[in-house]
Amino acid sequence: MATYKESGVDIDLGDKCSAIAYAAAKATFPGRKGMIGEPVIEEGGFTGAMDMGDYLLVQNDDGIGTKMEVAELMGKYDTIGYDLVAMVADDASCVGAETISVSNTIDANRVDEKKITAMMEGLKKAAIEHKVIVPGGEIAELGDVLNGYIWNATAVGVVEKNKVITGKNIKPGDKVIALQCNGFRANGLSLVRHVLKQKFGADWVHEKYDDTRTWGEVVLIPSVIFTSLIMDLHGRYKEQPKAELKGIAHITGGGIAGNFGRVLKKTGLGANLDNLPVPHEQMLKLMEIGNIPKEDAYRTWNMGVGMLLVSNDVDVITEACARHNIKMQVVGEIVEGGKITIKGL
Repeated sequence: MATYKESGVDIDLGDKCSAIAYAAAKATFPGRKGMIGEPVIEEGGFTGAMDMGDYLLVQNDDGIGTKMEVAELMGKYDTIGYDLVAMVADDASCVGAETISVSNTIDANRVDEKKITAMMEGLKKAAIEHKVIVPGGEIAELGDVLNGYIWNATAVGVVEKNKVITGKNIKPGDKVIALQCNGFRANGLSLVRHVLKQKFGADWVHEKYDDTRTWGEVVLIPSVIFTSLIMDLHGRYKEQPKAELKGIAHITGGGIAGNFGRVLKKTGLGANLDNLPVPHEQMLKLMEIGNIPKEDAYRTWNMGVGMLLVSNDVDVITEACARHNIKMQVVGEIVEGGKITIKGL
């Protein structure tokens, strides 16, 4: 039986370390008290925010993790820029912020012109599609310190104070809507690689998945970026909303319940998710190959859900999703009691 911890990732320990890091970060906040850029404290949020007077400036960081290793094994680097933008811009959109820029850092054992060219081409395409600029970045060649590449990014965005999505208006009976993704995105890849390496060996990326694709191609499917859809609904800076989005969760590491719980934590409310989409076929296959418990899979992967929205404007969201070619589904509703229940778990 394979678990995320067995693959080398301890979610609970990661949460503890995140708490340590955030406590240290909060200790710096008094330095801007009463000044432009005074921090806005949001425990467990998806992005950090600073008070700029009429609006909040948000900033958050992430990377594509070990999806980079899959790209290296495949020798294919032209799509992972979409994963990089998705990880940071979609986090920023959880508070209603419009991402303006994404800067990036590449740490490499050895710089390779062809790899960098392909990576930057993908990043450029993703950024242009979602009206984001790349103001700069850094490439560090670290020699024997690394065995491969690490790619991380920082998103900077803005949102008017009266448009910040806080979850405070969430009420029992509100609908929960899933925005569906098309694969693993850039989370839970350590477990994916662990299972496939155990089953097929070191060259697992070239093992046939079906008649037309290899496992490497399936795992490397680029992330859907949801930020433009969210901005269409919520309104970019100085635009009026088309729908009331009461809460948004980006389903990344920690799965559906872990990330949606971050949205509901201050409300005392829970959710009954009784109509989630069927998980992607590749996830079901991996659960079978690795004998992965359903509970562990739902705690590790997004199981086909890229984001969860709390809103009763279902028709407006349905129309917007059609314009952006994103699949959506009403998956449940908000309930009393503070517990998130997933049907079948």
